[in-house]
Amino acid sequence: MSFNHLLKKSSASTQSLHIRKEVVTTKTTIRTAPLPSTASRSNGLQPPRKQTKHAQDKVHRFPSHTIKKENDASRKRRTPSQGLVNFSSDDSEVEFEKEEEGSRKKLKAELGQDTDLKRQVRNKTAFSEDDEGIFSMVHAADIPSLDKTTKYIPSFEGLPENTEVALQYPSASQRERYLLMQPRTRRSDNNDFNALEDIVHVMHQVIAHYLPGSQRELFDNDTTGYPKRLHRAINRKSEDELKTVIGDWNDALSKLRLEGVIAKILDDYHSVQPDLVERILSQACARTVSLGVKSLREYENGTDNVYGELLPRFVSRILREDTHLKSDQIFVDLGSGVGNVVLQAALEIGCESWGCEMMKNTCDLAEQQQTEFEARCRLWGLAAGGIHLERGDFLSNTVIAQILPKADVVLVNNQAFTPQLNERLTSLFLDLKEGCHIVSLKSFVPAGHKISARNLYSPFNVLEVEQKEYFSECVSWTAAPGTYYVSRKDSRKIKAFAARNE
Repeated sequence: MSFNHLLKKSSASTQSLHIRKEVVTTKTTIRTAPLPSTASRSNGLQPPRKQTKHAQDKVHRFPSHTIKKENDASRKRRTPSQGLVNFSSDDSEVEFEKEEEGSRKKLKAELGQDTDLKRQVRNKTAFSEDDEGIFSMVHAADIPSLDKTTKYIPSFEGLPENTEVALQYPSASQRERYLLMQPRTRRSDNNDFNALEDIVHVMHQVIAHYLPGSQRELFDNDTTGYPKRLHRAINRKSEDELKTVIGDWNDALSKLRLEGVIAKILDDYHSVQPDLVERILSQACARTVSLGVKSLREYENGTDNVYGELLPRFVSRILREDTHLKSDQIFVDLGSGVGNVVLQAALEIGCESWGCEMMKNTCDLAEQQQTEFEARCRLWGLAAGGIHLERGDFLSNTVIAQILPKADVVLVNNQAFTPQLNERLTSLFLDLKEGCHIVSLKSFVPAGHKISARNLYSPFNVLEVEQKEYFSECVSWTAAPGTYYVSRKDSRKIKAFAARNE
């Protein structure tokens, strides 16, 4: 999630800061599924099992997305747009469906070219009821009471205060509790939580990624589809109708899970699509990082501790297209901030994912976010790769020193690193294995560098560098396009040069 808006909210003195990698609004694909039976309707308030207690001190403001979905061309890395609910027009839904259908087909074609058959997407524990699906997580219902900077009111006129519903996710896990509240006024930074918008986004993601084609139309058509029915209930300001819709959703989704339909869908996947990854990352980040943003003031301009965020779609391109990272490989982020890219790689690719960060407050937030992220993955029924967040200087951290020689992809957002730090990093790369990819915002090899007898053993000579272009809205510090570099360790040219000059 982008933290620029949070820094603005913090104080004027922090507006120039840029915090690393974010988790953003997703493009949610819309599909459809079964019409629910009303016989066992639960209205969302009576989950099938006891709800877990949660640590309130971990709950943070949730910057959710607007109901109007964003298209690929204008998908900016901003706070997931959030505001007062407005379901009065169906135009955005129609437009969204058309755009997303094309985007989904394109993505399927791209993913099909490089399928990782070893990647297992389903979290088997999440579909087991051995522990009754109870685990610690931050519920949406806690957010309004813990967000001291925003005044919340009922989601629509006539709705009693503290009206609560519980929403079923695709797994056998507990339902998430929601207070049907929204901000009294829309903030200029759009950084407010709106329960109904979040619920609709969850529905869209489930319909898009968890249901077979035979079910999607029932779940999402204009007459009986759950998002449409929810829209109508809100427009009519009907509490009973709204609870009925959510209850029907819960019953229908639970039925599909018990029949094994959802598990079968997930077992056929070998990748988690980026829009679903962003939704989960956004939920985790909002419940942990958002209200802790003031502690990030420790980053100072003009030092190695100032950096910006790589936006999720850019990260997806790096992981999938530039480095072809696989689930049986290792990813390392040097200077991982609050851990967004580490988490994204673990879920999107399923790989072992490492990060190292030296700023204490940022490390604290990263660990909180990791805990909530792992709970969210279980809620959604998804398996992520192993996540490891290290504290300290990545140049001297002993654990990172042991992991780097095994790494397949190393990310270094060195946009604001000093020349001295970049030089020290280059020497560190000598320990990387052959073929390891290094992705950076600045090249580690000077322009015009050529191998010679005088510099034969320079670390520059083991790196093959390719300059690439990223499009607009790929990084947090500028909307403009720019360049980045993908290097690969290849020592053969040193050996070849030495052989020619023997």
